[in-house]
Amino acid sequence: MLAGYAVHLEQSRGRRFPEPPHPYRNDFQRDRDRIIHARAFRRLEAKTQVFTRRYSDHFRNRLTHTIEVAQITRTLAAALHLNVDLAEALALVHDLGHPPFGHAGEKALDAVMQSHGSFFDHNLHALRIVEDFEQRYAAFPGLNLTFEVREGIIKHSHDYDTSEHPELAEYLLNQRPPLEAQLIDLTDEIGYNTADLDDGYEAHLLTLDQIRAGLPIFDRFFREAERTYPQVAEKLKFNEALKGVFNRLASDLIENMQSKLKDSGIKTLADVRVHTARIAGFSPEVETERKQIKDFLYENLYYSPSLADEKDDAEPIVNGLFAFWMENPSALPHHYQEKAKEESLPRVICDYIAGMTDHFITEQHEKHCGGTR
Repeated sequence: MLAGYAVHLEQSRGRRFPEPPHPYRNDFQRDRDRIIHARAFRRLEAKTQVFTRRYSDHFRNRLTHTIEVAQITRTLAAALHLNVDLAEALALVHDLGHPPFGHAGEKALDAVMQSHGSFFDHNLHALRIVEDFEQRYAAFPGLNLTFEVREGIIKHSHDYDTSEHPELAEYLLNQRPPLEAQLIDLTDEIGYNTADLDDGYEAHLLTLDQIRAGLPIFDRFFREAERTYPQVAEKLKFNEALKGVFNRLASDLIENMQSKLKDSGIKTLADVRVHTARIAGFSPEVETERKQIKDFLYENLYYSPSLADEKDDAEPIVNGLFAFWMENPSALPHHYQEKAKEESLPRVICDYIAGMTDHFITEQHEKHCGGTR
């Protein structure tokens, strides 16, 4: 049963282009399926999360991370009596706009766009993907997703100002997003914080002693695993400790949101939208632990010298290709040449690069720029 503060299907503002109902799927389920079948979703498999395939095929990529976040989101949304179909669709689409080379690629792409008086934002790019670039239907452009999914794409992790983004005015920027959207930013973090500890340990870039010394929450669960399973291999104790961390973050998020909903007197979706702050969040104690994990990963993994080559590649490859197509727009694919007649050339080039996989952008750089960096 859905709570009163959940998004009920009959409350949906619908699609930009009306469609008849499907005989056995509701609108949010159809959105989920359209996202899964999108080309941009498939390309996530070849986009870096933290580690490239140079390390191992076992580590997360942008697609496997997305699948893990969807699993976490379904569980938490059900526990909170939210709309699981909507929450799942938002989890599956939340990283659709990320460019190649992970955050290093996003930083490089934003920097080159800044030099042209603009910017790159992966949430806004995801909206462009589902509204424009994915062409699968004869009746309308894009995927024609429901308003609630499109709203969640841009508002799940960031609050935009109408004065700065008048083009987004239809998305109720002066109101809070539904709880299904608010949840995504935090299930995303639960997913990558625990997964990156796991992959960092497996890659031997993080040692067990280093993690235990830097993260009291992990050390506490590891000591518990040692007492319970004294004879098992170190990796299995590590897994038990990480499971404890994962469950603590997920359980606290559920319980803290339930407490905040009760204390604030929120009963309806309208109450959520006009509340003074977002409801989704951890308790103060667990928020401190979450921040410790994130800070630890930034200090010890994300800027590890062992990962520097991939990060160092992003800027020269993005800059080189951007400069090439600015000087040679006729070398762009025909579709993007046509788009450049209606939009600025830097934005069109940005859109093209952002959609690339890691290996495709490297191939394009070798083809057009000789592979020099």
